[in-house]
Amino acid sequence: MIKLTGLNNKALYLNPDLFEKLEVTPDTVITLSNGKKYVVKESPDEVIELIIQFRRKYMYYISEVIKWKKGI
Repeated sequence: MIKLTGLNNKALYLNPDLFEKLEVTPDTVITLSNGKKYVVKESPDEVIELIIQFRRKYMYYISEVIKWKKGI
């Protein structure tokens, strides 16, 4: 999950695996695969950077688990 900020300044935690598209209208609108839309304060570039950070952390932990299972 990545933490974003709604227009009401409340935190939103969304699963980037469910993102279908990211639009600028001029607000940043995230559409999920189920059609639900969220408007957030972060720019598209910030959202993309958060997704990259999320995936890096996730992939790091996956590689550590694989190493542990192999006894490396």
